[in-house]
Amino acid sequence: MALIAVGLVAGPVVAEEDSWTWDLPRGFPTPSVPEDNPMSRPKVDLGRDLFFDPRLSVTGAYACSSCHDPQKAFTDGRARALGATGESHSRSTMSLVNVAYSASFGWANPETRELEDQSKIPLLGTHPIELGLRGRAHEAMEALQADPVRAKALERAFPEAGGRFTLLHVRRALAAYQRTLISASSPYDRYVFYDDRDAMSAAALRGMGIFFSESVGCDDCHPAPLFTSPARYAERRPAPSFHNTGLYNFDGAGAYPEDEAGLFEHSGVPGDMGRFRVPTLRNVALTAPYMHDGSIATLGEVVLHYASGGRNHNAAGARGPRSPLQSPTLESFALSPEEADDLVAFLESLSDVHSGNGRPGSGVPASPLLGH
Repeated sequence: MALIAVGLVAGPVVAEEDSWTWDLPRGFPTPSVPEDNPMSRPKVDLGRDLFFDPRLSVTGAYACSSCHDPQKAFTDGRARALGATGESHSRSTMSLVNVAYSASFGWANPETRELEDQSKIPLLGTHPIELGLRGRAHEAMEALQADPVRAKALERAFPEAGGRFTLLHVRRALAAYQRTLISASSPYDRYVFYDDRDAMSAAALRGMGIFFSESVGCDDCHPAPLFTSPARYAERRPAPSFHNTGLYNFDGAGAYPEDEAGLFEHSGVPGDMGRFRVPTLRNVALTAPYMHDGSIATLGEVVLHYASGGRNHNAAGARGPRSPLQSPTLESFALSPEEADDLVAFLESLSDVHSGNGRPGSGVPASPLLGH
């Protein structure tokens, strides 16, 4: 995954060597950055190191990267996430690939629109506990401040902080780092944007035709180049949207399992039952198992789920009738076994060869496309 070197918006005066200029891959828009948290190299460096720092957890043994492992496209490979205290969550870990372009954060939270606000949930949330710092944040800040390396990094990233770590500085640094996690070196990118005719296999090319076809229409929800929707960037700030893909229909009226009600948990609107955010398909081959609850093991099974128009499992785990709450755009479509394999090959072509980059101290890793 290419960590894209990036520009400064209005804010405190920053030394030239610390400034940040977006150098984006072809086809990618400029991410939206809040005016009160402009990008800078020291801020990204601090955020990267904090991302891997277990002192940001109640146990001192868990970090952001424990659930968002760069080697797994910033997921954890689990069906359900596991918090610092060992509590199992009701949702799978979402990838942070291209998270800078998300209109909202979490699987079904319409209210959290900025990365700076999103980080409060894992840091301080109690249902479920993720990092578990509620009531302990002051101790974590003191531990960071006592570290001369972290203290120096804070001074460079936030000279106005007066040498005092606060949770706000942590949240802003983490957000700055996460905005650099831009995936842009997949075979698909090399083929489409850099005219590398050998980048994609024949099967992947056939699958690309299926993916973008009117009859299948995967790109209705997963349009290129970000393969998610709605996409937010500097010139576009759409409202979040959520969809019911027909995973469950417990009672014939569209009920989902307890603690998996999706947007309904926030809105209380019955029709929002089972509606979740559209995740990116970038690096999707690296992020199994799939769906909000990790209930589908392979990409082949995901393709079959959508081709069948949704599985609509009842409480016994058997296929039931179509949910009345299922998004109307999700209709069944015909695929031969060979076409299903081709579609999987295309999804695999969205994997970034640099998806393991981003570890602390690595700086901005080299990319064969971006040259830095």
